[in-house]
Amino acid sequence: MATAYDHLPKHHEATQSEKLVITASSLGTVFEWYDFYLYGLLATIISAQFFSGVNETTGFIFALAAFAAGFAVRPFGALVFGRIGDLVGRKNTFLVTMGLMGLSTFVVGLLPSYATIGVAAPIMLIVMRLVQGLALGGEYGGAATYVAEHAPNNRRGLYTSFIQTTATLGLFAALLVVIGTRTLIGEEAFKDWGWRVPFLVSIILLAVSMWIRMQLSESPVFQKMKDEGTTSKAPLTEAFGQWKNAKWVLVALLGAVAGQAVVWYTGQFYAMFFLEKMLLVDGATTNILIAIALAIGTPFFIFFGWLSDKIGRKPIILVGCALAVVTYFPAFHALSEAANPALARAEASAPVTVVTNDADCSLQFDPVGKNKFDAKSCDIAKAFLAKNAISYANVAAPAGSVAVVRIGTESFTAPDPAKVTGDERKAAITAFQGQIKDALTKAGYPAKADPDAINKPMVIAILTYLVLLVTMVYGPIAAMLVELFPSRIRYTSMSLPYHIGNGWFGGFLPTTAFAMVAATGDIYYGLWYPIVIAALTVIVGLLFLPETFRRNIDA
Repeated sequence: MATAYDHLPKHHEATQSEKLVITASSLGTVFEWYDFYLYGLLATIISAQFFSGVNETTGFIFALAAFAAGFAVRPFGALVFGRIGDLVGRKNTFLVTMGLMGLSTFVVGLLPSYATIGVAAPIMLIVMRLVQGLALGGEYGGAATYVAEHAPNNRRGLYTSFIQTTATLGLFAALLVVIGTRTLIGEEAFKDWGWRVPFLVSIILLAVSMWIRMQLSESPVFQKMKDEGTTSKAPLTEAFGQWKNAKWVLVALLGAVAGQAVVWYTGQFYAMFFLEKMLLVDGATTNILIAIALAIGTPFFIFFGWLSDKIGRKPIILVGCALAVVTYFPAFHALSEAANPALARAEASAPVTVVTNDADCSLQFDPVGKNKFDAKSCDIAKAFLAKNAISYANVAAPAGSVAVVRIGTESFTAPDPAKVTGDERKAAITAFQGQIKDALTKAGYPAKADPDAINKPMVIAILTYLVLLVTMVYGPIAAMLVELFPSRIRYTSMSLPYHIGNGWFGGFLPTTAFAMVAATGDIYYGLWYPIVIAALTVIVGLLFLPETFRRNIDA
């Protein structure tokens, strides 16, 4: 029977040995993602270890910013290593990126804390994250290109979908190591020194990964270009200096990757941070719930990769983004009710409101750690609520008004710093915070989620749904990016939009979203970030993104 692919050359149908090579390539990438995501899993602990010199809210946002720093430099890694990959080959570039990633991860496990050496500790941490980001910037494009160039034309979506599982499998592996270490030594020891163990263990994974990568041969498409002398001499100029190619870089970024990235990071990271930080679920339980959802959802990367070979890449990616736009708010509200029902009931029966003039308030984020948030009544009220993960609404008051916190029907006036100073101010703030805490307890606001009250099947179902959206947008995207660009400049061209999308739009999502929450007091407000970006991708993708699944990639 004739197929849509019959007109394409079949000279490199995958052999059994090539399938083993593809498996080896995927395994190496799993270990690299393991290294990268350890930091994200341990953001709360790292905040306490490396950013203890600032207030708690700022420290957590700082920890997320250091997490994002690794993403910030990924596009630069894409340019550096993408160029090397198009000039000298896919395989050797793999080895360099893996070595950098593994060694920098190992070093994080050895770094002294803020309490030991002060501000030098977070600086060294951020340097290691930057090295990791540069390395990862060169890794993904090479792995996706390498696998796609081995795959038969009619199974490219299926074959590259195995690379797409590697990020989730790496996260899953990191979760297992973290959960295992936490269980073995206990939560207190883990927070003290045990968090270093998963980083130090990575040196073993590095050795295994390097050995696996050493067994690989060069991509047949690149080898053919090299033998014929048709490789690009200036891949950066050719990829981005000519509008005929640069326009597809822009279309790929805005019409596919940006939306894919925010859906990916919302489903696999923001949901985790949201559970732990906003819904007050303990870290170990959060990790286990996320791990179960990932285990259920991961096979769907393969399914949607396979499906994209049948019906195309574009509809699957754009439908995933569209579903995110219309379902994120109800999904996260449902997550709150399932994960911390006491909190959800309290928010419904005794909502918290801050009555103040916005012009009198500071943003609840202090980059230099000097603001004690005690110079304005508004700051005194909001800082305490933010620290205790209390969602609140804002009601406008005339300029110069002293802030009032309403909890259900009760009202509490914050201290006026203009009228109390020194020890008197401290005492007034302490008394005010005590009143608020008592009122919150009386209204049913829990100090943390009750593990026995968590509706675990429902939480897992919601988290699995969020992961399924991830598999829709992420499963087919490697094949689509490979197919958009010619072989001579493929590594460079596809790496840049992928890493701008995932490094900047996606990597900055937790930091940006939590800063939005801190600024407004609404724990759901941060969802507007992924929703707006995903909606943009749906519009641009529908208008400008071509379907690529029948293209010949040997040209």
